[in-house]
Amino acid sequence: PLRGLAKLSPLNRHWQDLPKGLSINALKQLPNGVDLGPLRPCMPGRLFTRDRKVNLAPRRYLQDLERLHALLSAPPTDGLLLIGRRHVRSNNSWMHNSQRLVKGKERCTLMLHPQDASRCGLQAGDSAEVASSAGKIVLPVEITDDIMAGVVSVPHGWGHHRDGTRQSVAVAHAGASINDVISDEQTDPLVGTSVLNGQTVKVKVWRAERPRKLA
Repeated sequence: PLRGLAKLSPLNRHWQDLPKGLSINALKQLPNGVDLGPLRPCMPGRLFTRDRKVNLAPRRYLQDLERLHALLSAPPTDGLLLIGRRHVRSNNSWMHNSQRLVKGKERCTLMLHPQDASRCGLQAGDSAEVASSAGKIVLPVEITDDIMAGVVSVPHGWGHHRDGTRQSVAVAHAGASINDVISDEQTDPLVGTSVLNGQTVKVKVWRAERPRKLA
């Protein structure tokens, strides 16, 4: 805010309405802050485009749409797309150290669609290995129609098995960390940022805990 005020000129029509005398030294003497009064509308006066409108489709973005279309039209990759999820009772990892919040059925599960479970040879009660170039994790399977085919989900905030945790309840319900299979090699080709949702992973049976059929 101070930089913005420093750039304003007395010739600006909003200058007379702005508070005067603001400086770093003045703010240091007022640790509780300064009341600058109620907010006042300043649009479109603060827009410096020629037509005083927000440019929602810059030419550079429009020119890159062909690359985006080619990306979305490309055939699917060999693997499943990994997304995260959160539970109301464990929005933050520290909540896993409360027995009241972690009791009940296991919530750190690999959620996947019945079609994908069948293709991977997984059944209810199995544990699955989820692997990427970054690493591998193992967690129990939850087969459900609540997730679309081609996508698997691992909840956020688990993986309390590491040394030095010093949270006995959380360690007893360690779960697996989705961060262990998030690869920094996968980036969004459109904007260049890391892909945190929708990374490609491979899923297979880790240990089948189904009862054996009697001969």
